[in-house]
Amino acid sequence: MAKILSALFGSRNKRLLKQYGKVVKKTNALEEQFKALSDDELRGKTAEFRERLGNGESLDDMMPEAFAAVREAAWRVVQMRHFDVQLIGGLTLHSNQIAEMRTGEGKTLMATLPVYVNALLERGVHVVTVNEYLAARDAEWMRPVYEFLGLTVGVIRSNQDHQDKRAAYCCDVTYGTNNEFGFDYLRDNLARSMEEKVQRELAFAIVDEVDSILIDEARTPLIISGPSDENPEKYAQINALVPKLNVQTEEDGPGDYSLDEKAKQVHLTEEGQERAEELMASAGLIEEGDSLFNANNIGLMHYLNAGLRAHALFKRDVDYVIQDGEIVIVDEFTGRTMPGRRWSDGLHQAIEAKEKVNIKQESQTFASITFQNYFRMYDKLGGMTGTADTEAYEFQQIYGLEVVVIPTHRPMVRDDQTDLVYLTAKDKFEAIVEDIRDCVERGQPALVGTTSIETSEGLAKLLSKEKIKHEVLNAKQHEREAEIVAQAGRPGAITIATNMAGRGTDIVLGGNLESELEKLGDADEEKIEAVKTEWKARHEAVLEAGGLHIIGTERHDSRRIDNQLRGRSGRQGDPGSSRFYLSMEDNLMRIFGDPENIKRMLSRVGMREGEAIESNMLGKQIERAQRKVETMNFDARKNLLEYDDVANDQRKVIYQQRDELLASDDMADSIVGIRDEVIRDMVAEYMPEGSVEEQWNVAELERALEGELGVECAVQEWLESDSGLKGDGIATRVIDMLESAYDEKVERYGAPLMRQLEKAVMIQQLDSHWKEHLAALDFLRQGIHLRGYAQKNPKQEYKRESFDMFGDMLDRFKRDTVVMLSRVQIREREDVDAMAPTQAPPTKLNFNHDDAPAPPPPPAAAAGAPPAAAASNQPATPFKRGERKVGRNEPCPCGSGRKYKQCHGKLT
Repeated sequence: MAKILSALFGSRNKRLLKQYGKVVKKTNALEEQFKALSDDELRGKTAEFRERLGNGESLDDMMPEAFAAVREAAWRVVQMRHFDVQLIGGLTLHSNQIAEMRTGEGKTLMATLPVYVNALLERGVHVVTVNEYLAARDAEWMRPVYEFLGLTVGVIRSNQDHQDKRAAYCCDVTYGTNNEFGFDYLRDNLARSMEEKVQRELAFAIVDEVDSILIDEARTPLIISGPSDENPEKYAQINALVPKLNVQTEEDGPGDYSLDEKAKQVHLTEEGQERAEELMASAGLIEEGDSLFNANNIGLMHYLNAGLRAHALFKRDVDYVIQDGEIVIVDEFTGRTMPGRRWSDGLHQAIEAKEKVNIKQESQTFASITFQNYFRMYDKLGGMTGTADTEAYEFQQIYGLEVVVIPTHRPMVRDDQTDLVYLTAKDKFEAIVEDIRDCVERGQPALVGTTSIETSEGLAKLLSKEKIKHEVLNAKQHEREAEIVAQAGRPGAITIATNMAGRGTDIVLGGNLESELEKLGDADEEKIEAVKTEWKARHEAVLEAGGLHIIGTERHDSRRIDNQLRGRSGRQGDPGSSRFYLSMEDNLMRIFGDPENIKRMLSRVGMREGEAIESNMLGKQIERAQRKVETMNFDARKNLLEYDDVANDQRKVIYQQRDELLASDDMADSIVGIRDEVIRDMVAEYMPEGSVEEQWNVAELERALEGELGVECAVQEWLESDSGLKGDGIATRVIDMLESAYDEKVERYGAPLMRQLEKAVMIQQLDSHWKEHLAALDFLRQGIHLRGYAQKNPKQEYKRESFDMFGDMLDRFKRDTVVMLSRVQIREREDVDAMAPTQAPPTKLNFNHDDAPAPPPPPAAAAGAPPAAAASNQPATPFKRGERKVGRNEPCPCGSGRKYKQCHGKLT
């Protein structure tokens, strides 16, 4: 039915392209008119457009004129003219959509169109890239266009001076990386004054390589942290024990622990638990005969689990490399190193212990946000990439972004050949070397894509053995990246790349002419012409040989990454070809496919080692395996988001309160209101409303008031002298006494000093309690999946409990604020200055794009009871409440008008 409807009415994509095509026609009709304008007249269009916006005209109304102005400006200053397909892409970005454009179609230039249009609103536009090199390059490349039209351009960088960064955010257009934008948001919400904040409102953002940023990196939240109380020595002690534990080679077979390669987790067996206890006892970590699950030993499980994962699941030169004595994570999607990032849950420390490098102390979270929730805060969001259509469902589900596939400027003529499948990896690499040798002999450049540093270096050794000249582009060759890519299109050039996603540089057939001319410097015209002539000959030779040939050494977990590799060939109508070589021993087939069955089937039909097979059935099997990985990764990201959504709602409340505190100079009225609420809660705690006098604990109330607030209240005497006095009356008298004492303090120290102190105390208490709350949420999340054993939905339980915890945290914040302000004594002015909001946080902070926690197993996985439950005598039928449970913050059913937690909830 879908096919019939598409045939009749056209697909959604075709209808959108047709709609945007109308605007393109209007823009083209204005081209001659804008060409006739002088530079000053063209520059003056910006002021004219802004004036029209002020008079009520919309951006959409002036879109054709604005696009025509940008196209003409680009031609005049950088000699580049936007193609019609780039105008369509610009309209797509402006319309809160994702533009899928093939590699080499000019996404950087295309982005100037929606950036200029939205910058007219003077709210700031953010252009987000995957690394700082691309941010700086794109900003400098397009700066002349923006500045010609009267816009300012800024670039944000890591470790940038505060004033420079603030100035960059104040520009009309701000370029930067996704990490830096996210960290600046978190840093702003740790700022001690409004002057320390750098970001403006989040109005409009264009995300380059949107699939890499919003999908690949969305599983890893941004975390600002500081040192915690963990003991690094324990990791080294556990590391010495881990090699003595044996992994299971078959399910339910002998062994101390089993591996889950999909989730990258380890599970200790009963036999392994006993063995671990023996080893730990001999190492002096636990008492002889003591259990690993005793309350005082439970923390050792954290270290042991991290050590097992480090040894069994994470490999050097695949998942990480060692640089300058530090463990540096390798991004599985881009093959780049990620300096400064650390795995969480003690995994990074365990790997440091395994590799015998300095073990850094674990950290405590101060602020955290996922990319999903950060980018969803923008009023308007657009994205561009060469590969987004395979993830269109996720973009729509998570971000509400529709993917529009933009046609190429020239027809695509690349020859995508069918995959060749071998039985063994050895046969596969022999065939790859032969293909490479053929390319070298014919003078055809080849780009060989690998999925890990280990594979790229192994293949490089094979080529060196065969005396085939080549270049290796991986995380270890990061500094030479631009040079390697510039030469990758020369005749017979062989380039091995770990991953080409987000490289930001096109491979030009014949080699990069611009980089060659730059090296000449101030050479004479004759030398320049000679270089151009030589390049043209090389370019023609490569075209004759068939263009750039792509060789894939194995299929990636995601079809999108395979498409990114293929997309490096056949740009702008150039010829090209691609082929993937696979074996039954590849990770994708081994973990997610069924290689043994396929091997048996291929052997039956007479296939032998060294032979290759091309089969549609095998292609579908591989695609099914890739879909499994994509589905699993989508579930992990969605799971992370569903949990982070809970924290995000709370984060918004805290950050809003914090901004109000920073912006206000007088918190006196707020302090009065908080004090009133805290005192009434304290009195209700010991004298619950609606209760009888025998249930009152007057002596404890007097002690609490004196101990916490420093006021002596003769509550017992008040009750004896006035028999009709109840809780509310007692609370009113206490409040009056406390206010009187506080007013004396204000008079003694002066109102300005006290106002400064109140603001400092409130911000300090809010930050402190929020930090503790984040840690509590982490602990809650780690064990919440166990609720599945009780036939409860862990996510709903997490939402309910975290909401209660948040309410309790706010209550503690108010109470601690009142207690501190009541008890504090100021000896010198410096006492207040030390707490003043203008002071920077004392703790040294770490900025990590950390590894996401493994998603807790779904309730369905909890088929049986947990081991501990087997030993207990549980009733056959679960307890059922007779009536609905009253929430802590709901009105008490007794009709008192108080919250349940402050009334009969306190009695029970």
